[in-house]
Amino acid sequence: MGEWVGRNKGAVMRILHLGKYYPPYRGGMESVLRDLCERHASRARVTALVSNTNRETIEEERGGVRVVRVGCRGTPFSVPIVPGLPRWLRRTPADVIVHHEPNPVALLSYLSVRPQAPLVVWFHSDIVRQRLFYWTYRPFLRRVLERAQAIVVASPNHVRYTPILNEFSKECLVIPYGIDRARFSPTAEVTDRAAAIRAEHPLPIVLFVGRFAYYKGISYLVQAMRDVSARLILAGAGPLHGQIRQLAKSVASPGVIEFAGEVPDAEIVALMHACDVFVLPSVERSEAFGIVQVEAMACRKPVVSCRIPSGVPWVNRDGITGLTVRPADSGALAQAINRLLGDEVLRRRLGENGRERVHREFTIERMTDSFWEVLTAARSGRGAEAYRYDPGSVAVVG
Repeated sequence: MGEWVGRNKGAVMRILHLGKYYPPYRGGMESVLRDLCERHASRARVTALVSNTNRETIEEERGGVRVVRVGCRGTPFSVPIVPGLPRWLRRTPADVIVHHEPNPVALLSYLSVRPQAPLVVWFHSDIVRQRLFYWTYRPFLRRVLERAQAIVVASPNHVRYTPILNEFSKECLVIPYGIDRARFSPTAEVTDRAAAIRAEHPLPIVLFVGRFAYYKGISYLVQAMRDVSARLILAGAGPLHGQIRQLAKSVASPGVIEFAGEVPDAEIVALMHACDVFVLPSVERSEAFGIVQVEAMACRKPVVSCRIPSGVPWVNRDGITGLTVRPADSGALAQAINRLLGDEVLRRRLGENGRERVHREFTIERMTDSFWEVLTAARSGRGAEAYRYDPGSVAVVG
């Protein structure tokens, strides 16, 4: 990994992010991309080169960030086909390029153009479901990782449980995702709305927020409610929405299962403050981190999640910030939820621990400041040793 001697070394840094989509498109990767871009826009020239959701190419400014949404011709296997991306990559000057993985079209565009600026890869998650596609894609991914000055992951478990990252552990840097804590503060408006939500039904509230997708394990949570006397609120939408609704009708629950649909950010915050327990029942490592857990923890809520081989149980520490259970086990989910609902002292202790962990490790300031150091180091050809992955410090998921 040689040193990049650019023509812009003494000027304001030009950062080019290669993302899949950009907000207002909703998604975990997209939220992280926006936060990184906007937080760095005050001290750098930041461009986000992403796919549009239609054939039109749009160039705009959002939060001080130049956003280029390149026209898309379709999304087979959830992969946007963006034939104009290599052309935009060639014409966009940069002192450092950030590739957000997984993003096959951007990765192949990068390999076709082979820009000379230093490369940093933020590896958000592995491709899990499309295995045949992955084995075709893997050699190209390896070539990009070999060119990277640094590979950033959000938790040590990303490296431990992602086979291809095992080969590049010395280049991996751990920078946890961070949130804007002020957004989750119990303002008077949030407190009033949370009280109104609780007043709608006398039962305690169990909350899920997320996409209705195969890896989320929502069906196991719905089935668990047969044995839980509580009100389950499911906030979100997705391809399995109809299937989950049908399942909910067949569940002889002593409580109530409500479908809130996609709700505004302010309502999500109110729901999190209103609930007694937050549950992330994901069953596949496609759920690489579960930043929604961090959001619930910021609201002092204990989390129930599953021990999947990803960053999820690294975020939610069993017995410290919440409880973790076997994946795909509705009985175990019910037992954990009932344990928390039946012990207010435990709920409060885990909730306070979670909030402290957020303030200590999962702030947007820590994430963006740490990544700025990685970018400046990459620009000058230096390493970022302070954030090196240390395999000896990683707790095994079990």
